[in-house]
Amino acid sequence: MSSEADPHKGARSPGFFGPGLLVAAAFIGPGTVTTASVAGASFGYALLWALLFSILATAVLQEMSARLGLVTRKGLAQALRESLSGHWYGKAAVILVVAAIGVGNAAYEAGNITGAALGLQEISGVSAPVWSLAVGAAAGALLASGRYRAIERVLVALVLLMSTVFLLTFLMVRPPLGVLLSGMFSPVLPAGSLLTAIALIGTTVVPYNLFLHASAVQEKWGTQYPLDASLRAARVDSGLSIGLGGLITLAIMSTSAAAFFGTGGVVSAANIAQQLEPVLGAFARYFFALGLFAAGLSSAVAAPLAAAYAVCGALGWEQGMASPRFRMVWVAVLACGVFFAVIGTRPLAAILFAQAANGFLLPICAIFLLLVMNSRRQLGEYCNGPLSNLLGVAVVLVTLGLGALKLLQVFGLAG
Repeated sequence: MSSEADPHKGARSPGFFGPGLLVAAAFIGPGTVTTASVAGASFGYALLWALLFSILATAVLQEMSARLGLVTRKGLAQALRESLSGHWYGKAAVILVVAAIGVGNAAYEAGNITGAALGLQEISGVSAPVWSLAVGAAAGALLASGRYRAIERVLVALVLLMSTVFLLTFLMVRPPLGVLLSGMFSPVLPAGSLLTAIALIGTTVVPYNLFLHASAVQEKWGTQYPLDASLRAARVDSGLSIGLGGLITLAIMSTSAAAFFGTGGVVSAANIAQQLEPVLGAFARYFFALGLFAAGLSSAVAAPLAAAYAVCGALGWEQGMASPRFRMVWVAVLACGVFFAVIGTRPLAAILFAQAANGFLLPICAIFLLLVMNSRRQLGEYCNGPLSNLLGVAVVLVTLGLGALKLLQVFGLAG
């Protein structure tokens, strides 16, 4: 991913967009679609502030992760392993990364593939297991191509498809602007809404995107580009892409709020398209099916890719689309997802294990990022300034709370 060229010099101008849209593709999956739909149906527009906060927190962490990758030319897992080497907790950190990102993404992959398959089933009438095989094959063929640019272009197209579908749906519903602004900037917690607010943040601020982003920016902007220009391009890419991801989630929440809030109906991934018909007409199920397909397939490609970057970096293996070990990791993650999607069973034990591991990993990654981004030895003039540190500390405190709550939930100590 690197060459001997001076990263501070170069005549070419880096292009915009790519890694940030991969991050958006990864966090707008079927789980996010369902969580946002339930939040809107249950609490109307009251939890939009939680969504706004989650987008700001994601932008802060992802900017640091991208800057780390471009300046040091190391992935987050590699930087974590090298910084903690020689200490007992260094090995523990490696095991945690492999468990949370490798095993976790393998467990979650079934949901990504199933989401895309359900969307295709709604449009075609062909059963979800058949579509699960087709989606898995499509994701596998794309990853097996070994061409980062091709993967990036397909995921960008899927994000744009998602954006078009959900934003058109949002415009058809036309929620009042004043109500939207009130929900964003007047934080309230209606009775019973705390865990839903936490879930909204937790589906957006996710550990594996930090590993994906730090490595993907190196694929996108090599050392032939001037470092300052690459950093500017990465910031524009991240800001606009994550903002677009937030806008998609806003559209899903608002549509669900307009259709279901106050009606007494129960919304789920299985019935949301049908229940949207009074608002959107006969085309509701096609709109939602297309959006769910795009969300599922984009996440089905991004999750194995993120797992491969994280696991290979943590274990000191070669990273790159052509590396046999890199390929072995994403194949294993994808194969597990396809298997469980086809048989129609969620690997609950693996998911609970992954949730627990991610509960530990998220605050560790956030704290490590903040510490390493203040290291002049590694980043020189590109280390954090006061504003970045202030925002970073706020995000770290929230991720500590999220991690603690996730662990309490997994061990049955919180509802």
